[in-house]
Amino acid sequence: MSWIREGELTIIERFCANIIKAGPMPKHVAFIMDGNRRYAQKCHVERQQGHSQGFDKLAQTLRWCLNLGIREVTVYAFSIENFKRSKEEVDGLMDLARQKFSRLLEEQCFLNVCFAYTSRHEISNAVREMAWGVEQGLLEPSDVSESLLDKCLYTNNSPDPDLLIRTSGEVRLSDFLLWQTSHSCLVFQSVLWPEYSFWNLCEAILQFQMNYSALQKARDSYLEERRRQQLERDQAYVNKKLQQEGSVSRADSRRRRSLLQKCTALREERIQGFLQALEHKRADFLERLCPVSA
Repeated sequence: MSWIREGELTIIERFCANIIKAGPMPKHVAFIMDGNRRYAQKCHVERQQGHSQGFDKLAQTLRWCLNLGIREVTVYAFSIENFKRSKEEVDGLMDLARQKFSRLLEEQCFLNVCFAYTSRHEISNAVREMAWGVEQGLLEPSDVSESLLDKCLYTNNSPDPDLLIRTSGEVRLSDFLLWQTSHSCLVFQSVLWPEYSFWNLCEAILQFQMNYSALQKARDSYLEERRRQQLERDQAYVNKKLQQEGSVSRADSRRRRSLLQKCTALREERIQGFLQALEHKRADFLERLCPVSA
């Protein structure tokens, strides 16, 4: 039987879900699943039991998200910093993750897992990859932009989270999706992750809905500013080209439009070529890291 589909919402939960869905809903929700160790201490059980309860809570939360129409979920499962914990705890977490995530993979669900991850490492890696593109002659230095950095992140195939939730009462992001959540609704809840409930999720979504207009306005303004900056760079390129041709500043508008279109088309062609090369580079790295046995 499906792990995330076992059990149904109660009548009152279904009723409340339908009311919440009448308002704007987050399409992508990210979770920092914090509090497993404190839960184990609270319940006087081994830490491993706390982590196991946390994985089971994830499956339950995915079912709630499915019922609420949330299309995508990203979770912070294991930070690079977590490797500093005791070897016994790290080894136990790895074994548990292998078991639980193998089962989730069978679900074909809408889950992204950030494992051995920090956002600073992700961003610096994206910058290195753009620098590699310039070194290889795939990109012009002027092609490097925030928009291109977006495409170099590990999350490039997903929309930015609309809502980020952290449990356990901590009020920091702990190096999780720092770039992607710049225009997300951030909700910090005191409940420990294994004790998370449908009502906690509803509360977070209501906070998102209360702030939806301001968030959307800020995001639209940011995207418009990015488009404006790109247009300015393209126009500067056209002016430089016209000067090289010896044209006066009031050059034929048709010539200007032609050069502007050509500039845009060439940039997009370079970026697509770079992204394809980057995909092959990453695939080769993964193949060397995890060779498939003959």
